[in-house]
Amino acid sequence: MPGKNLSRDEAQQRADILAVDGYRVQLDVASAEDPAAATFRSTTTIEFRSSASGSATFVDLLAPTVRAVSLNGRDLDPALVFDGSRVTVEGLAERNVLVIEADCAYSRTGQGLHRFVDPTDGETYLYTHLEPADARRVFAAFEQPDLKAPFTFTVTAPAAWDVYANSVHESVDAEGDVRVWQFAPTQPISSYLTAVVAGPYHVVRDHYSRKLADGSTLEIPLAATCRRSLAPHFDADEILTVTKQGLDYFHEEFDYPYPFGKYDQCFVPEYNIGAMENPGCVTFREEFVFRSKVTEAAYEGRANVILHEMAHMWFGDLVTMKWWDDLWLKESFADFMGSYSQVAATKYQSAWITFANRRKAWAYRQDQFPTTHPITADIRDLEDAKLNFDGITYAKGASVLKQLVAYVGRDAFFDGVRQYFKRHAFGNTVLGDLLGALEETSGRDLTAWSAAWLQTSGVNLLTPQVTVDSEDRITEFAVGQDGGTPRPHRLAIGFYDRDADGSLVRTHRVELDVTGPRTVVTELAGLPRPALVLLNDDDLTYCKIRFDDHSLETLRSSLGSITDPLARALTWSAVWNLTRDGVMPARDYLALVESFAGSESQIGVLQSLHQQAKGALDLYADPDRRAEGGRLLAEGALRELRAAEPGSDHQLAWARFLAHTASGAEHLQLVKGLLAGTARIDGLKIDQELRWELWLTLACSGEANPAELRAELDRDNTASGKQHLTHCLAAVPTAEAKAAAWSAVIDSDELPNALVEAEIAGFAQPNQRELTAGYTAGYFELLETVWAQRSIEIAMKIVGGFFPRLQTNEQTLAAADGWLADHQQAAPALRRLVLEGRDDLARALRAQACDRA
Repeated sequence: MPGKNLSRDEAQQRADILAVDGYRVQLDVASAEDPAAATFRSTTTIEFRSSASGSATFVDLLAPTVRAVSLNGRDLDPALVFDGSRVTVEGLAERNVLVIEADCAYSRTGQGLHRFVDPTDGETYLYTHLEPADARRVFAAFEQPDLKAPFTFTVTAPAAWDVYANSVHESVDAEGDVRVWQFAPTQPISSYLTAVVAGPYHVVRDHYSRKLADGSTLEIPLAATCRRSLAPHFDADEILTVTKQGLDYFHEEFDYPYPFGKYDQCFVPEYNIGAMENPGCVTFREEFVFRSKVTEAAYEGRANVILHEMAHMWFGDLVTMKWWDDLWLKESFADFMGSYSQVAATKYQSAWITFANRRKAWAYRQDQFPTTHPITADIRDLEDAKLNFDGITYAKGASVLKQLVAYVGRDAFFDGVRQYFKRHAFGNTVLGDLLGALEETSGRDLTAWSAAWLQTSGVNLLTPQVTVDSEDRITEFAVGQDGGTPRPHRLAIGFYDRDADGSLVRTHRVELDVTGPRTVVTELAGLPRPALVLLNDDDLTYCKIRFDDHSLETLRSSLGSITDPLARALTWSAVWNLTRDGVMPARDYLALVESFAGSESQIGVLQSLHQQAKGALDLYADPDRRAEGGRLLAEGALRELRAAEPGSDHQLAWARFLAHTASGAEHLQLVKGLLAGTARIDGLKIDQELRWELWLTLACSGEANPAELRAELDRDNTASGKQHLTHCLAAVPTAEAKAAAWSAVIDSDELPNALVEAEIAGFAQPNQRELTAGYTAGYFELLETVWAQRSIEIAMKIVGGFFPRLQTNEQTLAAADGWLADHQQAAPALRRLVLEGRDDLARALRAQACDRA
């Protein structure tokens, strides 16, 4: 498979004959502040060994120009050995020195070395993002995880800049208008984990010390950075507090000292993902620097990401998967440890509730696509790898690890993890390496468990089967298991009844193993039937649950009366799955939200309910009832907004939900008044982020013209302001606005990644279906061209974002089916995205049919 898309077989063949001793990478970014400079100089020296003398291999490189190539002192003609993505070298010796000098491109896609100019002050900022295979956009590399090596970076940058990399800098030498930063060699790491961050970043420094078991003291310099214009909003103290709490916890549990020297955390602009675990130089999306008031759920979410990335220092960086098949070996563990450590070590005690309600919703959705895959996936090439950073690899994998801890026991689990780190430090592993360590410490054979949980796909559906006698006592209680391969589930069953105050409280709990299609629970026979039976109480396993009819009637009248927040979150999750599956009519789900969301104490759960209610209205409700359903949601939002405690998180959440649902004259008038300052809600501060949300409401409704929207940018001429303005302008309900947004993304590749996202987000609005219906045919016509001509990151945004998901009709479904039938040989990753869009569309049609019935 020649070209950019490295295959697993090619990587294996290369690893069979090569061992890499080290890289020396020289980057000259002195030109970065010049907008006309499209490239930077990159010189890479690779020292490596070959077990097949005289053989050939290739080095990965994506660069506009290769200036020089030499192997073992022998000059090679770049025109002959470089094909645009690979440098082929022949006649290898046992020991080799390869030097490649290239002009690499500054990026605007968030891949490779991304360049950003701050509209607030004109300053330029750089950062790298290289996973899974974009180190080759910055320097020549053997771009696969199992060819680890130490990296030594030298970076030439403008004199006023600071530069950060994976290791500490050994020297900084001034040379006229530039400074040359020399960094120490890293530990052996994979190429995708290298990092360079450069620019006039604001920095806050701190230090972490810890006494180790051998009596020595571990010293870790800490730093947190952001753009200078964001410095007034940068709560570095809170970020560094969570950092120290995490370092304390992971050292205690992992019993392996942090191996990468310093620990920098850089918050960078226009970042495509949440964060990246570059050892010693973690990068985060700067949206985690909160410019305006956010709820506690946002701080909890940021803390979870900080801890997730920190867990990667061991799971993924110290010990790395051999190939992307075992991506879960790092991502599932980091996702699990993020929540686990958050509850154990920080003030954020709702992490498992958030996980049950939000994170697992991502997994359930992904696992029901026709493209679902086992946690240990079959990753044929880099395009497959890119798409597998998904809800299965992260959230389902973390759910399964939670099940594994329940299965083998906490102590055995962490004992096995400690063995795994010590045995494979700075190496690469596969599934069997981890399971072997856990089998040793637990004494359990995990072969069957692994086959059931890691090597099969799909989500099981568990249903209570309750038989009662004339006195309403249980004569038989069983758990039915459907949905794919039956798995062993360690789970709890909770019985809930009303107390004297009318609250639903747990009165009985039993923990057991559910196996096979039907498991009878004998110890529940003879008990009175409770008001509510909750399977998977305490959220020990990964499954969808259903309710018996009696329990479902209880929920219709009393869901908000469940006192335990985790049990309530699990119940909300279950009724949402009922709605998505076309079992519960959307109007019934919306009625539950209208009745009980106002009493939801968990702010993260409440914000999930808002998002899901809007989704139910837009996608799953009978089209003839959307207007009435929207009116009821908006009225409920306004009622709860006025009732919420002034200045509270709940008040802010309800204000945002009103912005998302307002459509009638009364609500739009209030939105206008809040923006103009003529209307007021006690305690509600209309700060800049909320102002943009209110402007978006008016833009979508045709109540704001482009001139008014551009005037808002005058008061917020920032990177965020530009993104919000782009979003709003694309959302204006005119044919001209839609054509402009479409053209900006499709007809040019000049837009940076963040503005591509903003254009796409504004283009399709639920109340503008007729305006965008005509783009469906064009969408399917351009798919293969987009996939071939754009970077995979931008192509994924276009293919997923412009899919006509709001055109919920049989004609759109037929168009998707037609494209899939006519393009059997299209890139598998492209077909996967279209298949998933098609499946969402079919699900929406089924749910709408349920709501009509």
